[in-house]
Amino acid sequence: MATIGNAQLPIPGGGDAPTWPGALAALAAAIDPHLVQHVADLDERNEAYAEAPLHTLVSAENGALWIKTSAVDNTWATIHEPLPAWRPISLAGGYSAGELTPEVLLVGQQVYTRGRILKTDGSTFALNGAKIGDVPADCRPAKPGTWSGGASLAGDPMTGVGRMEVLGNSSSSSLGTSGALLWFSQDGTQSPAGGLGAAWVDISGSYWKN
Repeated sequence: MATIGNAQLPIPGGGDAPTWPGALAALAAAIDPHLVQHVADLDERNEAYAEAPLHTLVSAENGALWIKTSAVDNTWATIHEPLPAWRPISLAGGYSAGELTPEVLLVGQQVYTRGRILKTDGSTFALNGAKIGDVPADCRPAKPGTWSGGASLAGDPMTGVGRMEVLGNSSSSSLGTSGALLWFSQDGTQSPAGGLGAAWVDISGSYWKN
């Protein structure tokens, strides 16, 4: 049977026997891999199309769109995916949410954080490092994620900024384990008995998982 087009679609020629049901079935089978396949969600895609051919295009009900990038493995590239919802960050004991709720957002391999944290008893943050929370398990980075975090300008110190860090899977620290959210002051001094330190910290920033 002859073929035409980039997709090499089978078309009966003049000398072919008139087996139209078979010819139509062959044409449908050739066209099918080039159609956009429809699923409800990611789980259905993985179940129904794990063995689909390379370049299979699948669309989910939420607007997500994936293309298969392997002819042998269930491997896909995301063309489009709606942003997931922000999720709460688990706070360490003695800490509570400030006026902005501490939250985390995972988009692909990048993690975004936002919100403010304060000491539950109203005291200030230590300047020599403190664990203030934990990110969800799927947001734990392979290597430590670090960014500049804001801080209250009230009192002493007056730097208004510190260092935020999420410990990675291979991290070792006396302050926590993988996924721990840490705060370090940029003031450069240790907190004395008088309790110098920020009244609250802002965790807004981002880091990569890989």
